[in-house]
Amino acid sequence: MKFLLTLIICSQVGNACLDPFPWQTTFNTQYDCLRFGYQESIKKLDEIGKDEVNKYGIYIKFYCSPSDTI
Repeated sequence: MKFLLTLIICSQVGNACLDPFPWQTTFNTQYDCLRFGYQESIKKLDEIGKDEVNKYGIYIKFYCSPSDTI
């Protein structure tokens, strides 16, 4: 079984989220998927920047879905 990571970037100020972004790489374990999700979330926050994150209340959520078809 493989796991698919999906990231979702949201704004508390706008009370909205962008469309979910499924990661192209799958992971062999949920553990690996979750670790990568946390690392990528930090990278994305750094890319967006402190000022924008604070101004718009940006947050990132993600989930790892088991997938037998990938």
